[in-house]
Amino acid sequence: MKGSAKGRYGLQFMVELALHAGRGPLLVDAIATRQALPAKFLRVLLGDLKSAGFVKVQRGPSGGCELAKHPSHITALEVLEALEGRFGALSLEPDATSGARAIRELWTRSTEAARQVLAGTTLADLAARQQALEVDSQGYSI
Repeated sequence: MKGSAKGRYGLQFMVELALHAGRGPLLVDAIATRQALPAKFLRVLLGDLKSAGFVKVQRGPSGGCELAKHPSHITALEVLEALEGRFGALSLEPDATSGARAIRELWTRSTEAARQVLAGTTLADLAARQQALEVDSQGYSI
């Protein structure tokens, strides 16, 4: 399964906010620079994430965006579905052949397994893993 840029960038954006949770708002441009993502695209995603109730925006000189909920209360599945709609919705054409039915069954089972992993993974989990990977990549033991 290949996720869209919208979903991948949205998760990266939200993990960055989770890494900074409780320390005040971040500017979209700062997140874009740190994550090497297009700021213009992140601003588009911000609207969807705000509408979903995951992000709040503060205007003004000390403004920016931050998580509206604790990172442990937002799952990867929720973020993806806020940005892309129901995860794993099948777009296979109906086919009467047994081979096609077997493939449809396989796709359904694998999609459900992926949904379970995403539903069981919070932004707090992803932020903790990201921190561990960053520390590890700098040559320190974790």
